[in-house]
Amino acid sequence: MASARTDQPPRAWQRMLSGRRLNLLDPSPLDVEISDIAHGLARVARWNGQTYGNHAFSVAEHSLIVEDIAMMLKPDLPPHWRLAVLLHDAPEYVIGDMISPFKSVIGEAYKGVESRLQGAIHLRFGLPAAIPVAVKKLAKRADIICAYFEAVELAGFDEDEAAKIFGKPRGFPLDANGKLRYGLEPLPVKSAQEMFMQRFEEIEALREAGNNPKSRQANG
Repeated sequence: MASARTDQPPRAWQRMLSGRRLNLLDPSPLDVEISDIAHGLARVARWNGQTYGNHAFSVAEHSLIVEDIAMMLKPDLPPHWRLAVLLHDAPEYVIGDMISPFKSVIGEAYKGVESRLQGAIHLRFGLPAAIPVAVKKLAKRADIICAYFEAVELAGFDEDEAAKIFGKPRGFPLDANGKLRYGLEPLPVKSAQEMFMQRFEEIEALREAGNNPKSRQANG
């Protein structure tokens, strides 16, 4: 006897550890929780896990470094756009980190799912669904710089190969050996998760202070 389930549409939601059920095709901001994002990103490996070290280099750690680099590039970046940069890869907490060559093969279907998730995440945390082009460009620039360092320090690329793909970052100091390095060290899952949560809370505190009239008066 055929199962009655065969006539049902495929399940498009995922149960999160917070208890939320997130519809991946039509995500609601109400089903997005930062604890789920931090948990998921800390367990998603960059470079399909093909990196040196005792731990995978997680998307959570990558996101922290991208936000650091963005602040180096634009020190006066307001807290709400800092949050947007920190969350630039947030959809990957449920759809994983698909490497760029494969994204090109999948095409628009993947981009559509990713875009809807990103919009829901932004709205959940008080950001516009679509952030300004200038902020997207800043996040992308910081992301590419981070990818260069990941490539040469963790993923086995030589400098020339990485420079052809990502470009060579400028304005960063050389290490003791005269090499352009960031000093990446893959973190244990729990550490990456906790540091991501801590960064989120720090930025949220700055946003809250900026929205407090008394705080603005105290700061001139």
